[in-house]
Amino acid sequence: WKSKVKLFAQFSFKFLSVRALLQLQTNFGVSSYYLFNFFSLKSRRMDLESKVESFKKDGYVVLESFLQEEECDQLRSRSKELIEEMDLSTHPKTVFSTTNQQNDDYFMTSQDKIRFFFEENVIDEKGVLNRPKHLSINKIGHGLCFKDEGYKKATFTDTIKEFVKRLDFKEPAIVQSMVIFKQPGIGGVVTPHEDGTFLMNEPSKLIGLWIALEDAEIENGCLWFIPGTHKDRTSLRMIRNPDKDGPPTVFRGDRDTYDDSLFKAVPVKKGSAIIIHGHVVHKSEKNLSNRSREIYTYHIAETHQSKWLNENWLQETEDYSFMKLYEN
Repeated sequence: WKSKVKLFAQFSFKFLSVRALLQLQTNFGVSSYYLFNFFSLKSRRMDLESKVESFKKDGYVVLESFLQEEECDQLRSRSKELIEEMDLSTHPKTVFSTTNQQNDDYFMTSQDKIRFFFEENVIDEKGVLNRPKHLSINKIGHGLCFKDEGYKKATFTDTIKEFVKRLDFKEPAIVQSMVIFKQPGIGGVVTPHEDGTFLMNEPSKLIGLWIALEDAEIENGCLWFIPGTHKDRTSLRMIRNPDKDGPPTVFRGDRDTYDDSLFKAVPVKKGSAIIIHGHVVHKSEKNLSNRSREIYTYHIAETHQSKWLNENWLQETEDYSFMKLYEN
């Protein structure tokens, strides 16, 4: 009968209380291995629950050690390979900015591709880079997890699947993925914004994952948030321009202003992830240091009883559909 008790404990440990398990170990010699598994599982669940509550309160939360350092290094190495493979002689030199509408087809058709966007002020009047190629790129996007196995692996993790399930996402899909570099000395300001300005579904249900591939500190451009602002919603949206004779996108609605004193800096260590509500206000400052601040980021939108708006700059095509989180 003692063997039956042990067997029961081994397969039922996760349903038992701590006190009951300790009694089983003392009285019947239940393996410490199962106790360790129980405590680890219980700790992870409690930690995840507290993270979800913090996210609901503030509109963002940090998950430490989301990726291992080796995984971060592998992704950084891959981004360097992609840049080296890019042929400048045939490549459009498109500058990315969060403050202006995007004006070319190269950006508008990048949803399922690996494309390269430059920092401001790195291209001279003759169209020549004024610094090495790998120090000139602002970001790579917007289909990294669709086109590259390394980024796909970093995207479809059990941790994020469990987290979004706790946020009651039924059919979440990855709508974009990209690497952002924040280059040393020139990495530009990202002005205060909500991600929901650029990515829209109705009813709105959107989150972003922002993963630090190296330490993100105040000096090299970490994120800043105004906690709790996800409970409101800006009217500003970047939409496809209904005027076919104008630029591809325009902004509609009012551009909000924010009190700088309300922003809270959120520096994080390499491998940490920040989960960002689609309507929380955040920003990053210029990188004034001699260190880069490379990150991998992707956005998740609910597709169950939520419509991806036709006004979005980013759209599915006949050959490309958003990748479902739970199915990969």
